[in-house]
Amino acid sequence: MTDTHDAPSADARLAEFEQHRRMVFGIAYRMLGSVADAEDLVQDTWLRWSGVTGPVAGPGGFLARTVTNLALNRLDSAAVRRESYVDPWLPEPLVSEPDATDGVERAETVSVALLVVLESLSPLERAVFVLKEAFGFSYREIAEALDRTEAACRQVGSRARAHVRARRPRYDAPPELRRRATDEFLAACVGGDLNRMLELLAPDVTGWTDGGGVISAALRPLVGAENVARFVLGVLRKLGEAVGARPVLVNGEAGLMVTVDGAVDSVSVFEFAEQPDGTVRIAEIRSVRNPRKLAHLTRPAPDAPDAPDAPGDGAGRPDPA
Repeated sequence: MTDTHDAPSADARLAEFEQHRRMVFGIAYRMLGSVADAEDLVQDTWLRWSGVTGPVAGPGGFLARTVTNLALNRLDSAAVRRESYVDPWLPEPLVSEPDATDGVERAETVSVALLVVLESLSPLERAVFVLKEAFGFSYREIAEALDRTEAACRQVGSRARAHVRARRPRYDAPPELRRRATDEFLAACVGGDLNRMLELLAPDVTGWTDGGGVISAALRPLVGAENVARFVLGVLRKLGEAVGARPVLVNGEAGLMVTVDGAVDSVSVFEFAEQPDGTVRIAEIRSVRNPRKLAHLTRPAPDAPDAPDAPGDGAGRPDPA
């Protein structure tokens, strides 16, 4: 953050931004939990960056500082929307193919479960946690970005980490177990096999469904294997014969995508817990059905930004970077 560069040309400025674009999107997405809002902040950050005419001390630090403060401003209005939100709020999912490896090693810093926990932090706590834990900025750099003292940022970061540790799932299932259990649950759902679903679900499993008040969803969390399994089967029956389902990665973790006539109807991701008998079962299911939160999954993915003066996210389905 301290190296000073001479004022670059427009092309060099664009190239520098593209080098850091995934970081910019990643900060915005973790702060807001919304793909659409994160894409807006990527564009706003680009406009700020492209308008700089003098030398910049550390382009990466400048861009991180800019997008973080834009996100903090955006969170004020987001908080008002969340207070009146219908159904349990879940973040917009990032979806990729099951064989994707790019970014998966950082899935623990962008998982749906973590983003739900981050919602319970204050905006400042969220900013410090994201910059430190997900992107490795030092407390000195974070203090610079947020216009706080380093000591204050350390205190906020410690408080945020303790809160996240207390609320994150206790069991970290290996990726191969997640994928196998997800595939088996998908087969049981498609086959309407209630008994097999009950074998895969923990007795006290909890299911959240985010319909945003615009599509059928459980208004409150469902608790208990039979309640969750019957609800899932009921939704699939209502969708009719045109329903399809396939495994995908959701924020870097094994999940399911359900479609109707090719259009995305829902995206679900699981958390797992070890049972007293030593088996591992699905302990939490989070399903997003709100069409507004799934709209980005149906957009075409361009190979590159359309024009040098308007870089987008670079793909219809942003990577969990």
